[in-house]
Formats: sequence, structure tokens, C-alpha cells
Amino acid sequence: MATYHINEAKANLSALVAAAEKGEEVIITRYGKPVARLSGMKKPKKRVLGFYPMDIKSDYLEPTDPAIIEEFYK
Repeated sequence: MATYHINEAKANLSALVAAAEKGEEVIITRYGKPVARLSGMKKPKKRVLGFYPMDIKSDYLEPTDPAIIEEFYK
């Protein structure tokens, strides 16, 4: 874990970001007190496309009552 004063961090930001990408943790201080932590981000998981598994009951497959359909389209 490396510690840098805020002025050093501003001057070397690209190098600090590169170090954070490699997994190193960087602490930035102001007046000797830690104020920020710079660390790398985790790569997001690859998403798997698909449908949620579900059980379709036969009631959903039954035809709807014609009276209900008629009321719906009025």
C-alpha cells in the first residue's frame, strides 16, 4: 500500500491509476491524514442471456371466456 501527498498524486495520477489497475492500493493524504483510497475495479461478470425458468400451468393456456374478451374491447 503506497501513500502519496495530494500534490504528488496530482502530478503522478496516470502512474497511480496504472498501479491501481494492477491491484495495488494507493492512499492519498492531505496534511498527513488519509483522505482518499485509489484501488482497481472488479471486471463485471459476463452476462448470460436467456429466460427465467418457469412452470406454465395449463390454466394460462386455456382460451379466455368470450364475454371477458367482449368487455375488454368495448
